Amino acid sequence: MQGFQSFDETTAPEPARSILHASRARFGFLPSPIARIAASPTVLKHSLAAFAAFEATSLSALEREVVAMTVAFERRCHYCMAMHSKLTAAEHPREVAALRAGTPLGDERLEALRALARELVACGGDVSKPTADRARAAGFRNEQLLEVALGVATYLLSTSLNVLTEAPLDEAFTGEAWP
Repeated sequence: MQGFQSFDETTAPEPARSILHASRARFGFLPSPIARIAASPTVLKHSLAAFAAFEATSLSALEREVVAMTVAFERRCHYCMAMHSKLTAAEHPREVAALRAGTPLGDERLEALRALARELVACGGDVSKPTADRARAAGFRNEQLLEVALGVATYLLSTSLNVLTEAPLDEAFTGEAWP
């Protein structure tokens, strides 16, 4: 069986070309997962829409990164861990170090969030009452518990696609390569 090809704006199926162009403009290069997922314009379009939906939630940027990096850690997604580390480490080095190591976060709210995301991944959505109550006690509203579930689902899809397509780590993220 042949592996996944990396596409660009000229070689991708026509429906994916404008998406690849926009991705290159956003990142300054074409990330390898996007270049490989372009084999299915439908999957590419909807996976990027899931990212956009998660970005539009009421969770803070750091909280969204905690969800993304927790899923990456649990799923052993080297690409995701390196990319999210690079994007977040300058502003939140302690949190990134803990998320990369799988150790508790120093902030109770963020740790409750990490525990919720971990349980969503490990238990397929079957979150225990104590874990949900801990997140609520840390200040998360029911709306936000649902948003965490959206984030976990988005990053479960993303990590699955990255692993399936064997997306290589882009040079922009090699400094944050994750063992």
